[in-house]
Amino acid sequence: MLSLSRVRRITSRQNPLVARYRAAARGDTTVMLLDGVHLVADALAARLHICDAAVAADAGADRDVTALVNRLQDAQVDVATATAPVMAALSPVRSSSPIVALADRPAASMAQLFAAPPPLIVLAIDVQDPGNLGAIVRVAEAGGASGVIVAGASADPFGWKALRGSMGSALRLPVVVADTAAALTELRRRGCRIVATAPREGTSVFDTDLRTSLAVVIGSEGSGLEPALLASADERVTIPMQAPVESLNAAVTAALIVYEATRQRGLTSQV
Repeated sequence: MLSLSRVRRITSRQNPLVARYRAAARGDTTVMLLDGVHLVADALAARLHICDAAVAADAGADRDVTALVNRLQDAQVDVATATAPVMAALSPVRSSSPIVALADRPAASMAQLFAAPPPLIVLAIDVQDPGNLGAIVRVAEAGGASGVIVAGASADPFGWKALRGSMGSALRLPVVVADTAAALTELRRRGCRIVATAPREGTSVFDTDLRTSLAVVIGSEGSGLEPALLASADERVTIPMQAPVESLNAAVTAALIVYEATRQRGLTSQV
């Protein structure tokens, strides 16, 4: 059992640390807020720099929290304990987590997406729901994609809601934030086919060759992709659906196409 008696204790919601966590929850892009044991542990495993952490003062009997705090301290992370009201202010979820942390954001480069040929890249454009965006990153990693490019008016992939949706995948898989036009130009320069998703009038995903260098473009939850982008794509793909269903969730669409590409590439045994 971990003794927290010698750890710095925070008892006031006016503590400057609380302001830092609240700023991160509101969208401060200099750091990311890791909420809960799972995300903090994943950040440690990914060797990301964790700035500091706060643990509930009454969490000393929780073995998972205890083990994680020991690992944080071994990594020279400043860990503080916090009273229940302070933890409620530090954790953005309705029922506060027993541990939260602030960490530097991963610094993925476009080059990392092309490290293993042929690349299979998911380009998310204007995906505004952070939970959907996080789920897209999660299914991209699960299905063996090379990485994700987040563009347009999409949510912040390293915001706390998107991080929870990705279940830690955004801390491992290369995720690049880029301008839409610049991303498409770079993808084409590197020889990627641009495959745009459309709810209808595209080639069935099961009849499309997905074995080449590929960028699968996923559009916004409501209106999908802009007509100009659909027209300029190398190919439009559609997932067959039984009437009266007209469209699928953005993350479900990404998952089906990524897994079909993986199947075609003969990598299903690795997934």
